[in-house]
Amino acid sequence: MTAVDLVCIDVDGTLLDTSGTVSEEIWSALRRLRERGVHLALCSGRPAFGVTLDYARRLDADGWHIFQNGASVVCPATGEALSTAIAPPLVERLITRMHETGRVMEIYTDYEYAVERDSDRARRHAALLQLPYEPRSFSALTDSIVRAQWLIPHSERDAVLAEPHDGLTVCPSLAPLMPDTSFVNMTAEGVDKGRALRSVASVYGIPLERVMMIGDSQNDLPALRIAGIAIAMGNSEQITIDTAHVTVGHVDEGGLLEALAMAISA
Repeated sequence: MTAVDLVCIDVDGTLLDTSGTVSEEIWSALRRLRERGVHLALCSGRPAFGVTLDYARRLDADGWHIFQNGASVVCPATGEALSTAIAPPLVERLITRMHETGRVMEIYTDYEYAVERDSDRARRHAALLQLPYEPRSFSALTDSIVRAQWLIPHSERDAVLAEPHDGLTVCPSLAPLMPDTSFVNMTAEGVDKGRALRSVASVYGIPLERVMMIGDSQNDLPALRIAGIAIAMGNSEQITIDTAHVTVGHVDEGGLLEALAMAISA
């Protein structure tokens, strides 16, 4: 296998098992990769704060990481960002749609978020991110909006995806810790994990053929399609398995360790 200089790792269903934990065996394998000079990057739909930021710092405290499906690309150690905002008129259009439908929507900047509607799903999502649950007005966010997200039942997903979203990239994702919920992520048009992976590889001067991407969901597809080594977890959606070069075991059965062993031995 081609040598690996950068490993990008999704969080839910990949780094985190279905109980929401990361084994010490995995952290040990990740340390071995760092000791070999391999760069490690989170590549997640989650934001760059709360417990997810802790994961990024533990992976590579001085490195670049991909959050919010590629809309937020940051180096936490320096505060540098290569992020892409959603145009304000599009944000206003989404807020109007929220009021029309009664759906739960979260909107995000690089380092904070807001949810206006009190709901069980929003509460549970805040708990998943290990953030305090504090509904507040979207107007409280003063920095540029980089992502919006619907939290909906699975039964509504296809209808929501079929709605017009001009000017936006729309992608569904799942979280094993919230098995009753579909997350529909919305970023600026053309923004996804693949574009962000290119940016991080470019910063490091690493060719894409020496990048390994490990994921499990549809929002990982753009990154899997351009990575030199694309790995799907055994618990992946079928389209993710079909896109990847290799499928490893289920997240609860050592799948990530299999992938990291491949990177270590490359």
